[in-house]
Amino acid sequence: MTVINKLNPHNIRIVLVLQGGGALGAYQAGVYQALHEHDLVPDWIVGTSIGAINAALIAGNEKANRLHRVKAFWDRVSHPDNVDMNRVTDTERRSAIWLNTIDTVMRGAPGFFSPRYFSGFPFGMEVPPEQASFYNTAPLHDTLNELVDFDYLNASGGMRLTVNAVNVRTGELAHFDSRNGHLTADHVRASGSLPPAFPPVRIDGELYWDGGLYSNTPLESVLAELSAADTLCFMVDLWSATGEEPHTLDEVQTRQKDVTFASRSKRHIDDYISTHALQHKLRELYARLPPGERTPDDERELASLGCDSTMHIVRLPYSGRDWHMAAKDVNFSKGSIEWRWDQGYKDAMRALRHAGWLRLVAEDTAVVVHELPPRRDAAHPGKRRA
Repeated sequence: MTVINKLNPHNIRIVLVLQGGGALGAYQAGVYQALHEHDLVPDWIVGTSIGAINAALIAGNEKANRLHRVKAFWDRVSHPDNVDMNRVTDTERRSAIWLNTIDTVMRGAPGFFSPRYFSGFPFGMEVPPEQASFYNTAPLHDTLNELVDFDYLNASGGMRLTVNAVNVRTGELAHFDSRNGHLTADHVRASGSLPPAFPPVRIDGELYWDGGLYSNTPLESVLAELSAADTLCFMVDLWSATGEEPHTLDEVQTRQKDVTFASRSKRHIDDYISTHALQHKLRELYARLPPGERTPDDERELASLGCDSTMHIVRLPYSGRDWHMAAKDVNFSKGSIEWRWDQGYKDAMRALRHAGWLRLVAEDTAVVVHELPPRRDAAHPGKRRA
């Protein structure tokens, strides 16, 4: 007997799109936990940078192990706090997180990256391209090989994984896809190699940097494939495209990062809708042709356009203020990691309770974007809430 999932009664394709954002990626882990608990298993995950790491941890493990492996990664890279974040004032909490972040900058994150203490790179000296960075990401390579089953990930019939990276030589975006290639820890590590902090990774003779340099929200990878059937896409945004006018250096640097790495999804969605409308019109015009002028090849090509399908995009934005802290993506404080995970879980649960994609829409609707209602509070990271 087939069990019908009330949140996906028609068993439509589920896609999870994960941005880059360093330590902010714990929010994505919380989102995934909610999906996992409601058996909304993604058919396809597209990730960039930390999103690629989370995506590999999910796609590269059997369902029973996925959440455990994601948690194991975040437990490993987080820094213990010197104070109980629930028992101190907001000012004391902020000071503790600053010290914790400075410690990360100085000593790295365990299982993720470590400083190149004796490198000439910071002083302008020439070094091998694979060492042209402040930190070494070899620890991440080892962590991925330990926590991700790449044989399982690359096996046919499993969850599809796409990670994006930028070719250093050409500046073009590369899509490394488990459907048409064999993915390794290096592909994932390349997707998160943001210069000058992290070094490029060489794959098949070419060097690659963080895909976020080209496009930090890999939604375009999903929109580029016109599905013949409806799609439910959960898109997790870690950076805010809108914000207040900055007044301090830290606020300016924070706003700069938000603008640089914020989602450009609206532009991609608008382009998709325009293309969808043109394809729909093309099929209408083709239907007006006399039967004798229609060919099987034309009909197959039109059917492959999939313009009768609807994509539901559930946008889940991280809304933590982080005290306008420019180094928020380097804040691996254990309290902050737990807080972000908790917020991602709560936001995803709100989206699942709303379940706007279950409502009927017109057949010619290309895209429906489902936004969360405004959050009632905006507590600082590091403070756990029940």
